[in-house]
Amino acid sequence: MTKLNKISTTAPDELSKKEVKKEFNNLCERIGELQNLMYAGGKHSLLVVLQGMDSSGKDGVTRNVFKDCAPYAISVKAFKKPSKEEMGHDFLWRVHQAAPEKGQFVVFNRSHYEDVLIQRVHGWIDEDRVKVRFRAINAFEELLKEDNNTTILKFYLHLSKDRQIEKLRERITEPTKNWKHNDGDWEQRKHWDQYMDCYEDVLDNCNHIPWEIIPADNQWYRNYLIAKKICATLEALNMEFPRLDEDEITADWK
Repeated sequence: MTKLNKISTTAPDELSKKEVKKEFNNLCERIGELQNLMYAGGKHSLLVVLQGMDSSGKDGVTRNVFKDCAPYAISVKAFKKPSKEEMGHDFLWRVHQAAPEKGQFVVFNRSHYEDVLIQRVHGWIDEDRVKVRFRAINAFEELLKEDNNTTILKFYLHLSKDRQIEKLRERITEPTKNWKHNDGDWEQRKHWDQYMDCYEDVLDNCNHIPWEIIPADNQWYRNYLIAKKICATLEALNMEFPRLDEDEITADWK
């Protein structure tokens, strides 16, 4: 069973921040190239799921890791409070509509997992409903993988409680970050231990598509680990640019 309090949230001391950042930039460039391959081929898609406590860096990962990607082949979906229409459907209804089509990258900044996290922490659903949703999530992700050739990468951004309060305070003390301040983030922090329990349950029960637990206290290390995983996963697809058949090339074109 996962015990998040036993897993480090920081970068190893022996790592060179300068060298890691250099490699990170190379990885981002390669991700951009691999995105172009995926878009041209139209056979695969990529779904990146980012989950973590407030200020764990979901926006920063999205902005930095995909900086060399073409905007026409990537989209970002942030799942917030469901609308009245969304509440009238099953919890995956709005999520399925945002899943990537072939050739595309999609990043979920928060995701369908909010429906077994915040709703559970605040008692808006009971434990029987949680178990039903765990099963539905596993089936949904398997469907995307098997039926639409979607590669799913799920990252839990593992931020320490001490680092979170530093980042939340920055949003008050630094004028350029004031716009990020949200009283609700401080309210959710009061439920930290409950969130950790719920995240551990998610990591253990919704792992048909495995999770990557990413130390998130150091932004440069967090971004590097995610870029490295994405790059390696895309490389393993062995994608190629589509080629014209010989009979599609007329003499006039040669």
